[in-house]
Amino acid sequence: MTRTVQVLLGLVLVAVLVLALVWIFQRRLIYQPDTTPVPALPGAEDVRLRTADGLELGASFSRPAQAPQATVLVANGNGGNRAGRAPLAAKLARAGLAVLTFDYRGYGGNSGDPDEAGLALDVRAAYRFLVEDRRVPPERILFYGESLGCAVVAELALEHPPAGLLLRSPFVDLAAVGAEIYPYLPVRLLLRDRFPVRDEVARLRVPTVVVLGGRDSIVPPAQSREVAAAASARLVEVPDADHNDPVLLEGPELLDAVLSLVPR
Repeated sequence: MTRTVQVLLGLVLVAVLVLALVWIFQRRLIYQPDTTPVPALPGAEDVRLRTADGLELGASFSRPAQAPQATVLVANGNGGNRAGRAPLAAKLARAGLAVLTFDYRGYGGNSGDPDEAGLALDVRAAYRFLVEDRRVPPERILFYGESLGCAVVAELALEHPPAGLLLRSPFVDLAAVGAEIYPYLPVRLLLRDRFPVRDEVARLRVPTVVVLGGRDSIVPPAQSREVAAAASARLVEVPDADHNDPVLLEGPELLDAVLSLVPR
């Protein structure tokens, strides 16, 4: 009996240690930045954003040859930096749209550490740049969110409704997608950052399009469909596309979805 109790206590201690480590280091699992400073991107103006808590963020502003039909604010997913979104920005600019891409705190050479509250400040700095510095009318701004970025722009849209909202591979909330990746952990109890995308878009009344890959291995397609239903959004499903396939990064279905939101 004593030996059994010792084994059980040992297992409990191991479980507690694992949960403690996950609690402490969870944001390193959520946010996977490329911290390399981003040089000036071809065809884009290198600009700086200032957050309400005093951080300076790198950003790139792309403009079409003619007057833009609308301006797209792009919120990245949890990985890489804005250099990986340059092909999308270039294609949207060729299609007649201005595009602002930016890096969150801790990404692309920026100082700071990413978390839910910090990303909310970061995207507001991007929005202020467009409205205050570049004098873009709010009714000509589209929000584009990629995966985690869907949560970032959905939260912003509650305060500053855009002309249109494009959500690419959105999840219901961070815990829902975390539970898919770590089914053996009590994710909902451990998470400090929540990102409740479905609940937020259900409160919005803006034209919305959800784009998803039919074989997404990171965000289950069923979750993206659930978000689309909550938002009363038009659904664009790209068959056989995985989360980071080029077709979901800069493919024609994605570009057409963005252009469909341009106000007439």
